[in-house]
Amino acid sequence: MNDNTAEATETATPWWQRLTVGLKRSSSALGGAIAHVVAKRQLDEATIEEIENELIRADLGAETAGRIATELRYGRFNTSITAEEIKEVVAAEVEKALAGVAQPLAIDPAKRPFVILVAGVNGSGKTTTIGKLAARLRREGRTVMLAAGDTFRAAAIEQLKIWADRTGAAFMARTAGADPAGLAFDALAAARERNVDVLLIDTAGRLQNRSELMGELQKVVRVVKKIDDSAPHAVLLVLDATVGQNALSQVEIFKKDVGVTGLAMTKLDGTARGGILVAIAAKFQMPVHYVGVGEAVDDLAPFSAREFARAIAALPPSSS
Repeated sequence: MNDNTAEATETATPWWQRLTVGLKRSSSALGGAIAHVVAKRQLDEATIEEIENELIRADLGAETAGRIATELRYGRFNTSITAEEIKEVVAAEVEKALAGVAQPLAIDPAKRPFVILVAGVNGSGKTTTIGKLAARLRREGRTVMLAAGDTFRAAAIEQLKIWADRTGAAFMARTAGADPAGLAFDALAAARERNVDVLLIDTAGRLQNRSELMGELQKVVRVVKKIDDSAPHAVLLVLDATVGQNALSQVEIFKKDVGVTGLAMTKLDGTARGGILVAIAAKFQMPVHYVGVGEAVDDLAPFSAREFARAIAALPPSSS
């Protein structure tokens, strides 16, 4: 058992503070643009259009930006308004856009092991997300197995092994170059035999426009169904916030090809484009389970629509 290893890496910094710091680039870009526009004149049509354009440039998406503009137009048109008041409107509308998708990843204890297939393109943070999720599940008292399905990269196998040791999770791997579907099959069989609660399967970074690579991922899905026809019970797509608009196409292709059931967005601390999560929510209504804002083991947390909305608008946490 290695439970204390993950615990020791926890920071004492509250999650809200880490989220606010992590979204600093996004909130600063948005807040600066709003302050610049508002300083010039009262809230007339030209000002509202400028604000709407800035929201679109911040990757919030045309739909959400339009709703915010409408709220400003009909709520406070031709009046003076402060940047803080606009931020409150932004936060309220962003929260509305995200409220329906902020859903926890529910682990059904009746399905043992509960199989989570983790997908995403190269560099999205898949393996690190698996490690952080394993740490969270272990702290909840669950037994976990990590399966190194990214067999094309020896470094990915080693990285996952480090996370398994760090979190006290069981580990299944084969030599680099082994068949990923065969590894997934063996891992699920072993997890069932050991009565493991959750099996997390890493996969090779798939370019969503490479049909042969997506086909290999589909094969992994087919193979695990030979043991448990209800598996995988969740397909978690890990998205890198720094890619901005490209994340929209990733969701679309992975959803169609491998039946993605939920999202985790990483690297929100490395971009001013954190608003892309709002655009994704508006377009796909796909459950968002987790967001990540750093490299520490506790920098992945369940997604909260209200916390995210207020952090991206550079507002303090709501008291309600």
